[in-house]
Amino acid sequence: MIHIVDYGLGNIGAFLTLYKRQDIPAVAVSSAEELAKADHILLPGVGSFDHAMRLLNASGMRETLDHLVKDRKVPVLGICVGMQILGDSSDEGQDAGLGWIPGRIRDLGGRSPAHQGLPLPHMGWNDVTPTRPLPLLSGVADPRYYFLHSFYFDNSDPADSAATANYGDDFTCIVNRGNVWGVQFHPEKSHSFGVALLKNFAEL
Repeated sequence: MIHIVDYGLGNIGAFLTLYKRQDIPAVAVSSAEELAKADHILLPGVGSFDHAMRLLNASGMRETLDHLVKDRKVPVLGICVGMQILGDSSDEGQDAGLGWIPGRIRDLGGRSPAHQGLPLPHMGWNDVTPTRPLPLLSGVADPRYYFLHSFYFDNSDPADSAATANYGDDFTCIVNRGNVWGVQFHPEKSHSFGVALLKNFAEL
């Protein structure tokens, strides 16, 4: 059963529809009591870092999330801003992130001279290049995903960068540390590539 964290952000209906079409049980949860039963957690997100963290902290689910992910090692997949809040902090705001994967969220436009003059947000389809074998991309040939973002995950430990994409130069687009996964792109908007990734997550 996939438990999708409903804290007021993200296209939850799209994920529920995709999982239903794959005959994979999924449910949206908005309370700690519902979330406590989770064996797989999807953490969506759109908008700004601070806004996402404030909504999540106010949802009553933060303590349960920390316990499930850090103590029980339940697999979790953060998507877009849901990936960014896995980190420690962000150039976009002042609030602390979840801190499950060490790193800071940086402005993509200030990453390097290669980004100067490129439009932001980075929007559209982009190739994804794994840096190591990834169960999330099992069976996915020539992975391509849909992006819409202006910030990227700057990992403190390079080993936590599991895949990159290129926009001016390479940046991390999939993070992974143990049971914690994050993708910068939108699998729910990425057709068969996204379906395969979400199905693979359900099988972790």
